[in-house]
Amino acid sequence: MDDLGLPAFGDPDPTAPDNRPGRLAVGVVGTGRVGPALGAALQYAGHKVVAASGVSLASQRRASTLLPGVRLVSPPQVMAAADLVLLTVPDDALEDLVAGLAATGAVRPGQILVHTSGAKGIAVLEPATRAGALPLALHPAMTFTGTAVDVARLAGCPFGVTAPEELRPVAEALVVEMGGEPEWIPEERRPLYHTALAHGSNHLVTLVAQAMELLSRAGVAEPGQMLGPLLGAALDNTLRAGDLALTGPVARGDAGTVRTHIEQLRGTTPQLLEAYRAMARATADRALANGTLKPEAAEALLDALAEENNR
Repeated sequence: MDDLGLPAFGDPDPTAPDNRPGRLAVGVVGTGRVGPALGAALQYAGHKVVAASGVSLASQRRASTLLPGVRLVSPPQVMAAADLVLLTVPDDALEDLVAGLAATGAVRPGQILVHTSGAKGIAVLEPATRAGALPLALHPAMTFTGTAVDVARLAGCPFGVTAPEELRPVAEALVVEMGGEPEWIPEERRPLYHTALAHGSNHLVTLVAQAMELLSRAGVAEPGQMLGPLLGAALDNTLRAGDLALTGPVARGDAGTVRTHIEQLRGTTPQLLEAYRAMARATADRALANGTLKPEAAEALLDALAEENNR
């Protein structure tokens, strides 16, 4: 513990053998896809998961697989057993959970409480903070499968970190121990941060699934194999160059090709028309802004998209 009564985290290199912080008893409240993986990562770092709670049979199975031998108990019992508690429940359940734990006296002064919600900062932990808990928001920017592969994928995974200034070394050290890379996110910007991640990852799944559906209708036997190289190159180019990676008929202003696309969608999958038009307009706006799409070509392109709205 340091002079503030905090765990002795925050050494220049917390992963170095001589600088490793004190080992903690870890509890996991919520054994969905995230909690067991983070608990397992902390165990590999030398901490000990002493208790976990999970309601569904699937959650209990995940806990037994990733945290073998760890007893499954109620959330208050997890709180009683642990120095560090991971609150890995759905976002909408977090506020009530924290309020309930604080109201029933389950929170101990000096206990580290970590939640993994991307959209929320440490304000949601305020009832527990008033009871003496040390609040941290550590969000791994990764999708989880609920299997052992998640632990390996934490290597190099960015974490959105929000904490009081005096706890920042503790938060960053925990992330490093789990194999991640801490990225500081101010409290007031957590919702925007999470919006960006959800828009990029969740909507990408929808977009790719729609493209695979269209390829199947076009007679392609293995849509994933056809899309893989193209999408991999597009993603890599975009991460490197941003909007300058834009290619294709919208970026070129090929209004005739866009009209053909619209006709094809109307005849095969009309439910995808709205998504196509929205993405085409957004692409045109970005291509115009960076100079890829010329204004005179953009006019004809936008006319083609507007014609569909009038039918």
